Amino acid sequence: MTEGIKKDVIIIGAGASGLLCAIECGKRGRQVLVLDHGRRTGSKIRISGGGRCNFTNLNVTAGHYVSRNSQFCKSALARFTPRDVLDLVEQHHIAYQEKEAGQLFCVKSSADIIALLEAECARSGVEIRLKCSVAEIGKGRGFMVATGQGTFQAGSLVIATGGLSYPDLGASGLGHAVAKQFGLRIVPPRPGLVPFLFATRDQKVFQELAGISLDAALSCGPKRFRGSLLFTHRGLSGPAALQASLFWTPGELISIDLLPDRDILGAFMAKRRSRIELRNLLASYLPKRLAEAWCDQMTISKPLDQTSDKELKAIAGGLHAWKVLPKGTEGYATAEVTAGGVDTGELSSKTMEARKVPGLYFIGEVVDVTGELGGYNLHWAWASGFAAGQVA
Repeated sequence: MTEGIKKDVIIIGAGASGLLCAIECGKRGRQVLVLDHGRRTGSKIRISGGGRCNFTNLNVTAGHYVSRNSQFCKSALARFTPRDVLDLVEQHHIAYQEKEAGQLFCVKSSADIIALLEAECARSGVEIRLKCSVAEIGKGRGFMVATGQGTFQAGSLVIATGGLSYPDLGASGLGHAVAKQFGLRIVPPRPGLVPFLFATRDQKVFQELAGISLDAALSCGPKRFRGSLLFTHRGLSGPAALQASLFWTPGELISIDLLPDRDILGAFMAKRRSRIELRNLLASYLPKRLAEAWCDQMTISKPLDQTSDKELKAIAGGLHAWKVLPKGTEGYATAEVTAGGVDTGELSSKTMEARKVPGLYFIGEVVDVTGELGGYNLHWAWASGFAAGQVA
């Protein structure tokens, strides 16, 4: 590969982590080039939070992240906090609001966050090249990157390519391929924060409930998530299901409490002598179509005064612990993140530099650090980008 235009730092990926890293490198007087094959910067930022960008969470801690090494993210999170994100947002006069559980969103649009990043890149002298696909990466005294717009050379190379989720936005496996090229281990990637698919039998039964949502609690292993649960034509979505998917392994049952904080057995017993049918009573606690489908499939609906105590206890237990065996998930096409990625054991937790390859850094979603729903993944992008930006 011939030597090309020389820079101090080349960053592949113009998303949240890559642009934040570029800004920090630029502030240190480094000559920075950001390469991205997309038409625009920040593709995933644009769709974050339904277009309002859930740009951080006030409750960020390492406990909100999944990784083979649960301690790895602590260093970066400690050095770039939600307050640091807010300082930037406030400097650019971006209106924001707090929603549930510490989630912070733009009042207007995610475009405000992208404009902030682009303005800070310009101020720091960062060069951004879009529609620039990487063909080959090599290493001699420095790193050489061959692209459709020429060959570039730098002493530091930062991989900020994201994961495999949202292929329609241009997601690819380039980051994982680069890690493998340089002999780094990969934790097998999988879709995360993704809707579940019903098994064939359940789909036939429940597809008519598409569009119904309710407050529920999903348990997957030791984890329990409370939030909105949405029935789709193919399975289960909504925040509670997406959160649970991060901890689900194929073949594992999930348990759904359709009536959290409700003593439904107590409600049954209070009407013990009533002629009211079970489905009609349940319709006052659940969406009517769900109450009817539940009774049709899970039990026999008859007047409460004709139902035994044992039957009522079993029905109540089923409503609080509905067992579902998903066929799978919807996959990367609708997954909000890619779990797994570059093994954290290969990287410095302080700088995100590959231990075996000086000058090579991995940041953001390409690393085996995945946040729960609620702004945690964007915050990891900022924090890991900041960490690498202090040294790259």
